[in-house]
Amino acid sequence: CHTSLNMSESPMTHLDFVPATAEDYRELMSISVGIYKGIDYLPYRYHAWLKDHRRRMFVAKTEGRIVGFESFLLVDDGETAVAQGLRLAPWMRGKGLAGIFKKFLLEKLHSDHPQVKRLRFVHVEDPSPSMLKKYKVIHSKAVVSVILPSDQLEEAIRLLEARLDSVEQLNNFTILEPAEILKLFYGTKTAEGLLGEHLLIQGWLPVTTQRSNLEMLFEKKITWIYSQAQNTSSSAEQQQTNLENKMNGGSPFLPPSPVGFLSLGTQAHPVPYAEATYQFEIDLFGYAPASAKIHVVQQLKLCIQSLPAGQSIIFHMFAEERLQAELGKMCEGLTQFFFVKKQVVLEMNILK
Repeated sequence: CHTSLNMSESPMTHLDFVPATAEDYRELMSISVGIYKGIDYLPYRYHAWLKDHRRRMFVAKTEGRIVGFESFLLVDDGETAVAQGLRLAPWMRGKGLAGIFKKFLLEKLHSDHPQVKRLRFVHVEDPSPSMLKKYKVIHSKAVVSVILPSDQLEEAIRLLEARLDSVEQLNNFTILEPAEILKLFYGTKTAEGLLGEHLLIQGWLPVTTQRSNLEMLFEKKITWIYSQAQNTSSSAEQQQTNLENKMNGGSPFLPPSPVGFLSLGTQAHPVPYAEATYQFEIDLFGYAPASAKIHVVQQLKLCIQSLPAGQSIIFHMFAEERLQAELGKMCEGLTQFFFVKKQVVLEMNILK
């Protein structure tokens, strides 16, 4: 597989797009230095991605030199491609290469995977008007990021626990096994109440709750935690949320109390940011602030237990936007990690 394109608008007039290989790793990492503020996930996941039969990975080359990378993962029973991992060499940024790469991916999907109906990806800010002409916004979530130095982990956990609405509820949760997860989504109406637009966004991967997607997620080391709704706390949260919405000129929000709360803790992994530093992601599904805070504490405790001693943690919480203020308040006094404030899921219909 080898595709050539001309870049008439760039001094670099000839580009080759070829499948990425294990041998490309070192050169690809050299053009990735410093991106994503030192928390790039690709160094950790690259070789696993190469082995995933659902994923295609490509590098862009000019004069034999790697100048870009992007991949797509087939999800939703093969009907959707999720673009992930885009990066460009520093000297190629701002020259239109990202758009050319997207065009190449679309051509590749049309030729090799004609069953794919849509292209989906996650953006880190509100899309521009020009983007909205091509893509529609499917869902967006808030991102709250904090860095916990290794010598402050215990103190941070104590601080977070002190800010829980009810310490008694700390044990009101279940770590789910795959069979229980399938039952949760297919035996109840949980998905309707928990998931915005029926999308399960795991880290930076937006998928539907089709069984094939869930089984793909089961292959990863993800901690799934579920807690039943608490009627009394839900009532209090509802009153508080309604009051806040009313004060802000919004309409009252009725929390889906029958469905509880779900969180996914992705296995922590080392990042280039600093030595002995791991990145940990917590995806939160639900709307109850008290439950969200309990899940954050539980997921963080389990993460710390799984790591070697002396490791610092950069952790990101992905939650419904209405929970952003509560989670930010919960983390006051901790060191904020300035990464991004939101993730926006965009989608394009690509059927010819």
